[in-house]
Amino acid sequence: MTIEPASLVAHRGYAARYPENTRESLAAAVCAGARFLEFDVQLSADGVPVLLHDDTLDRTAGQPGSVFELNAAQLSGIEVNDTARLGPAFSGVRIPLLRDVAADLTAWPGVTAFVELKPESLVHFGIGYMLDRVLEALAPVLDACVVISFSAQAVAEARRRSACEIGWAIEHWSEESCETATALAPGYLFCNYRKFPLPPAPLWPGPWRWVAYEVTGLELANALVGRGVDLVETMAIAELSAAARAISPGTNPSSAAGRA
Repeated sequence: MTIEPASLVAHRGYAARYPENTRESLAAAVCAGARFLEFDVQLSADGVPVLLHDDTLDRTAGQPGSVFELNAAQLSGIEVNDTARLGPAFSGVRIPLLRDVAADLTAWPGVTAFVELKPESLVHFGIGYMLDRVLEALAPVLDACVVISFSAQAVAEARRRSACEIGWAIEHWSEESCETATALAPGYLFCNYRKFPLPPAPLWPGPWRWVAYEVTGLELANALVGRGVDLVETMAIAELSAAARAISPGTNPSSAAGRA
């Protein structure tokens, strides 16, 4: 089986070539044909959702400090150029507020966003508080969003508090995780493909769609689809999309998939 370009998820946007979790990275992914985006959310010291994977600033901003020590105004002024990886090309790219990314989503009809609640903020602020802040920011585009997390409790609470779709990210491939997934019945199950059991062991059947990450090559993407994976998450969205289109020339990524 071969993967369709519309079945690719842009992991932190087009993070292979742009600073991850930025408006620029997400826009570049959409321009590359992505129908699914994934990005990470932390809360600032004053409880405002921002796009960051880590709860510290050293990796992407190149400076010390914690997201929990700075308010939203301070964080939104910090550049996350990732110069160690990308050089000086993205001077001026800053930490985005979730509400601004939600506004961007209104201009991208047919695009679904997987919004990951990071565990550091869930622990620091509590599940209920974080969900209130995130769901408020996503309210204008909630039908185009899927709230995801490694915390089963957090996504279960998201479902209880709103009509949003949910997805659960699996920490360990185990019988206990399978039981949790069955009880939770999320719309999506995320898993690092390296944690899957070796073929021919099957993936768990259920009402969910499988999302495998972090994939860079077409051969691996096709093998995962052959095992029953529905969506493949990649930081190299443009490259993998181009490779998929090359073997699926009839695919139109602008119309092949809609909102989840």
